[in-house]
Amino acid sequence: MGRPTGLSGTLTVSFDFSRQSGHASNQFAVWIEDAGGNYVKTLYATGFTANGGYKIRPESIPVWVEKAGLPDMSGPGVDAITGATPGSGPLSYVWDLTAADGSPVPAGTYKFLVEGSLRWQNRVLYAGEIPLDGKDASAAAAAEFVYTGSPDRPALSAEAPENGLIGPVAAVYAP
Repeated sequence: MGRPTGLSGTLTVSFDFSRQSGHASNQFAVWIEDAGGNYVKTLYATGFTANGGYKIRPESIPVWVEKAGLPDMSGPGVDAITGATPGSGPLSYVWDLTAADGSPVPAGTYKFLVEGSLRWQNRVLYAGEIPLDGKDASAAAAAEFVYTGSPDRPALSAEAPENGLIGPVAAVYAP
């Protein structure tokens, strides 16, 4: 019997989290995609959104909800990736280099993503790429902020304190 030909080691995605007061914030997800943008695995998602909150608030981490196929995910699958919204401070999530089905992933370049709901429709998506080829590597993610208002709520701005919810995001690969 041959050993699976996946990578060894771990990828750790880290960032500072600053919990916000008030409604419609503090939701986030951390996940991995392959170089082609195909979903590989969720490392963490806040419980409210993952356990059905996306139906009540569809603006809550919508990129992750779509990529992860959350509406089609079963209860045990959701439970394996969710948790309560953490307190403020540094956070780290470790990927064991397996796909969502538990199979090892091949060497290559992978994307690490962190999406957060800043307040109502306003959100941030951090995205970075890192080569996983058996050699130590590290990378930083770039942030893309989306400021969207609604008839009853104004859009945030670049100066809004909610922008400090997540960041900076970095990943370290240790073979």
